[in-house]
Amino acid sequence: MKTKMLSRREMLSRTAAGAAALSFAPSVSPLFSESKSHRFKIGACDWSIGKLADVGAFEVAGQIGLDGVQVSLGTEKDDMQLRQPEVQESYRQAVKKTGVQVSALAIGELNKIPYKSDARTIEWVSDSIDVCQVMGCKIVLLAFFSKGDLKGDKKGTDEVVRRLKEVVPKAEKSGVILGIESWLSAEEHMDIIDRVGSRAVQVYYDVANSNKMGYDIYEEIRWLGKQKQICEFHMKENGSLLGQGKVDFQKVRAAIDDIGYSGWMQIEGAIPRGQPMLESYRANEKYLRTVFPQDA
Repeated sequence: MKTKMLSRREMLSRTAAGAAALSFAPSVSPLFSESKSHRFKIGACDWSIGKLADVGAFEVAGQIGLDGVQVSLGTEKDDMQLRQPEVQESYRQAVKKTGVQVSALAIGELNKIPYKSDARTIEWVSDSIDVCQVMGCKIVLLAFFSKGDLKGDKKGTDEVVRRLKEVVPKAEKSGVILGIESWLSAEEHMDIIDRVGSRAVQVYYDVANSNKMGYDIYEEIRWLGKQKQICEFHMKENGSLLGQGKVDFQKVRAAIDDIGYSGWMQIEGAIPRGQPMLESYRANEKYLRTVFPQDA
C-alpha cells in the first residue's frame, strides 16, 4: 500500500483530536458495561449465526462460547426494531439470562437501502446513537456494500460525508463511534474521515473484505491503527474456517500488537460450504482464542 505522508499540521490536528476523543465516553447501563479486565473479547455478528435482528442470537452465542453479539439495529421490514423500548427490554433480558453482552450495533440494511441516497437512513443512523446509549455499547457499523457501495462513486461519497458531518456532533456528545465498513482502501477511508473531521467516524476493519480487494491488510492495519482510526475488527473468512483460509491471523495479531489495539473481535462468515453453523463457529471461537487470548 502506498501510504500518505502527514504534514506536521495534520499530525498535530489528529493528536489533538485523539486527546479530545478520550474525553468522551458513553453513559452505559451497568448491565451492559464492558469488563475492563481483558484485552480481547470475542463476539459474532447476529446475521452470521443465523439470527439477524433476532434476540435468539444470545442463546446461540452462549452455546458457541462467545463473549458478545454484534446486534443488527433491524431491517426495513421491522422498521429498525431495536429503536423500540419493548424490543430493547427483550435484549436486556437476554443479556441477563445468558451473560452474553451486546458488543456493538450494525446497520447492514444500508447495503440495500443506501446511506448515500435514501433519506430514511439519516434517521436510522441518528437513532442508532441513542440505541447505543441504551444498550451500553459504543460502536455502530455502517455498511457500504452492494447498492451502498462507495468505490468510484464521488457523488455518493460526497453525500455520505455531508450526512456524517450533520450527525457527528450527536455521536461525539454520546461517545459513540460510527464505523465505516466498505470496499475502500485505507487511504480512501481516511479521505472520508479527514473530510468529516471527527474522531466519531472511524474504520470498521474487515480483514477478509480488504484481502479480497488485494490490499495489504497487515500494513493497512498498522497505517490506520497508528492514527487511531480503527474502531473494531471483523475476523472473517469467505468459505473457510478461521485459520484455514487466505488471511494469516498470526500476521494480523502482529499488526494489532504494533498498534496497541484492545477490544472486540467479531467473527463473521467463516463457514465452509455445506458445514453446520454451530460446529463451524465453535471451531472459529476456539481458534481465535488461541491467537487472541483474553489477557495477552
